[in-house]
Amino acid sequence: MNKRKLLLVSNSTLHGSGYLDHCQNHICSFFTRDVKRVLFVPYALHDRDAYAKTAREKFRTLGYELDSIHEASDPVTAVRNAEAIFIGGGNTFRLLKCLYDNDLVTEIRRRVLEDGVPYMGSSAGTNVATISINTTNDMPIVFPPSFSAIGLVPFNINPHYLDHDPSSRHMGETREQRITQFHEEAETPRVLGLREGSLLLVEGNNVKLLGTTKARLFTRNQPSVEYEPGSDISFLLTHTHSDSSLTQQ
Repeated sequence: MNKRKLLLVSNSTLHGSGYLDHCQNHICSFFTRDVKRVLFVPYALHDRDAYAKTAREKFRTLGYELDSIHEASDPVTAVRNAEAIFIGGGNTFRLLKCLYDNDLVTEIRRRVLEDGVPYMGSSAGTNVATISINTTNDMPIVFPPSFSAIGLVPFNINPHYLDHDPSSRHMGETREQRITQFHEEAETPRVLGLREGSLLLVEGNNVKLLGTTKARLFTRNQPSVEYEPGSDISFLLTHTHSDSSLTQQ
């Protein structure tokens, strides 16, 4: 039986609202009554004390106590004892490097996939839940030992996905072009563009798109497809990045 339970949020702050306000009802539904304390991972930002303070204050208003892993004497033990895990946003390269430096990638994967510990990610925390961080929007300000991430789902995500503005004079690549370039090189067949305001609920082998905005799915060698909030997109879990039927010919 697959015990996976994930809440993967595109962004922690939506324009016009406060920290996690736009998804707080989903958070309360996601963490069951058995969860009293959430282990927070603030590695994606430099000022971890301030980040933990912000997250702790928000989670208390929702009825949960929050422990920050950067305050733990042994991060691995903290993960092993966690009732639930929340990895916040920031710089994805910094976050993944810290996860590797603290020997947490394998441990988080085991706790989520084998023990059924609920995992919530936002932005960078959503990126590291996927196959790799190759589709992040961030700059490589540090270098993790690998771009391979925790691997809780068999596809990649591009949080904060932006559509091309035809009236813009910006001549750089669009997000669509960058994801196309990714598919020219990588074996991962699917990338889900999560617009701000959208989030995924993954329960076992089921995936549902939640929130207020549509998501755009990019599949190698196929046209992109739009999905409305409320869509069942569980098929995303049916193929892995090594599926030869979806690799570049």
